[in-house]
Amino acid sequence: MFPRLRAQGPTVLIPLAWLLVGLAHLDVVTDRTVLVFHVVAAVLIAAFAVLSWDEMVTGVLRIWRDILLVGLVLTVGGIVGLLYSPLRVPFLTTTLLGWMAVPGVGLYYTGKRVPAGQRAYTAGAVLSVLGAAVYAGALFPPAETALLAGIGLALVGQTVGIIQAVRQPDGPSG
Repeated sequence: MFPRLRAQGPTVLIPLAWLLVGLAHLDVVTDRTVLVFHVVAAVLIAAFAVLSWDEMVTGVLRIWRDILLVGLVLTVGGIVGLLYSPLRVPFLTTTLLGWMAVPGVGLYYTGKRVPAGQRAYTAGAVLSVLGAAVYAGALFPPAETALLAGIGLALVGQTVGIIQAVRQPDGPSG
């Protein structure tokens, strides 16, 4: 059961994470909920990285191992921002933009090296990075609709990418 959960869990967790980000922007969920989600995400990312470390040594899985490590740092940064209010805005903004752009780079890299699903990976990369650009552009001055659009683009792009990875018989090992 654990290997199946490890393989398919991200198809639920990635869109759920972006949905939570959108709900937080709409003030539908509390800061405590966002903090708990960050802590749970950090634990899951760390556990996944440790349990998958040896499988992620070569090919495109290597870049995804690096992305997990960067993502763990980003997520811990989000925790710090949630706990220490003077750092809230810069840390949470960095966490959010990082989680949009970094997986976008990984999806692009995967699309260049894995012929099966190349279009899905590339589309996911474009949407994820475009989401980061839209979000960043909507920060000054803050434009809530555009911020949510950036979140939505990242949600769709990364969901497309992870679904493609799970659909492949051996994963994106390229």
